[in-house]
Amino acid sequence: QVQLVESGGGLVQTGGSLRLSCAASGRTFSSYVMGWFRRAPGKEREFVAIISRNSGSTDYADSVKGRFTISRDNAKNTVYLQMNSLKPEDTAVYYCAAGPSPLRFEIRTGISSYDYWGQGTQVTVSS
Repeated sequence: QVQLVESGGGLVQTGGSLRLSCAASGRTFSSYVMGWFRRAPGKEREFVAIISRNSGSTDYADSVKGRFTISRDNAKNTVYLQMNSLKPEDTAVYYCAAGPSPLRFEIRTGISSYDYWGQGTQVTVSS
């Protein structure tokens, strides 16, 4: 069992930056693939980024490539999402998720591929 708690959300102006954190309970954090998803108002939850167990591999949604960076610190049981050059369309509730490793590449963006979810943190980007 893994419990995930996100933090770091808030209100920021267009072009600004935020760093989200997701703290995990349990001693098995390093055995999970970690992902970030988001749900904008009126839209479905969508994939944002994923990082492998040992940080050797990452992947991003096209909409955030070059602006967002996912990282993890297994010693601290924490995964991060550094968000730069934020746009109003990045406004959403952001969720972290833990999935089994290895996770097949073709299903990495699927919500059902992940076993554990946090409660989410709100990010609002003003224009």
